[in-house]
Amino acid sequence: MPLIAVLPGDGIGPEVTREARRVLEALDLGLSFEEAPVGGAGYLASGHPLPDDTLALAKRADAVLFGAIGDPRFEKLERHLRPEAALLGIRKALGLFANLRPATLFPGLEDASPLKPEVVNGLDIVIVRELIGDIYFGEKGHRTTSEGLRQGYDVMSYDEQEVTRIARVGFEMAKRRRKKLCSVDKANVLETSQLWRDVVTAMGAEYPEVELTHMYVDNAAMQLVRAPATFDVIVTGNLFGDILSDQASMCAGSIGMLPSASLAAWSGANGMYEPIHGSAPDIAGQGKANPSAAILSAAMLLRHSLRDEASAQRIEKAVAAALAKGARTADLGGTLSTAAMGDAVLLELQ
Repeated sequence: MPLIAVLPGDGIGPEVTREARRVLEALDLGLSFEEAPVGGAGYLASGHPLPDDTLALAKRADAVLFGAIGDPRFEKLERHLRPEAALLGIRKALGLFANLRPATLFPGLEDASPLKPEVVNGLDIVIVRELIGDIYFGEKGHRTTSEGLRQGYDVMSYDEQEVTRIARVGFEMAKRRRKKLCSVDKANVLETSQLWRDVVTAMGAEYPEVELTHMYVDNAAMQLVRAPATFDVIVTGNLFGDILSDQASMCAGSIGMLPSASLAAWSGANGMYEPIHGSAPDIAGQGKANPSAAILSAAMLLRHSLRDEASAQRIEKAVAAALAKGARTADLGGTLSTAAMGDAVLLELQ
């Protein structure tokens, strides 16, 4: 019986995760679930955002269903005790180096996108983001310059092995889709990016069926607004991927619609699945949050970790059908509560 670790986290995390779990349970796949605190909830429970028992559960589970973390009450804590430290800790402990962030415009949501319908129609992209390297995990700190000024620093670096493994995920994903891979970097000014481009270019010879292009990150940001539907798969580093994936979410109409998967290998074993939105403390507990991203993350869990493509498609089709019939939460201009949106998806589950 596959074990799913459920880590609801903070803010709207418990609300949206609850709906995703309801959908998984409705499929009657023989899954077992075990819940544990993380983030601010973890700190309140044990004095640390990633309690030992929570990490142990994540390690032994077949997959992790994650909600959201972040709570303004803990912003003044030391950085390693803030809720966000839990997310970085799980990624590092499980070796989750590949983040898959699909951005799809569901039929009927054209008006929810800030872009014109003729620009955004056909949007169906996946951003493959390297997750445990780059500037977020590099050497960092504060020091005093020779002039006596305070200076903060964060070191960006990648070695060729780190680039090779994430590039392979990008190529494999593109091979299974429309066979177009765009590698995003800043090779015109960053040595880290020059290495990235060299390694990705060399790997392209192994995938002659995939059309490989390179794009500077500033141009990629512009093209995501000008012609987002021309992209298929984008592979990029941690910092650039963080920014571009949030931008892509607005092309799709709402950040409440975008799921993600974080994997330790292309096989997806022991992956973590979460909506890309934050904890939204301003609406927490009000039943206003859109659970669609969490529900679609559950579909990715079935696809990548449990190898159940049929059940994953059942969930995705149910979300699409609910939207097609007008189911909308506040972020999409509707009035449905979080639970009511979950009910609408369950009603369409075939």
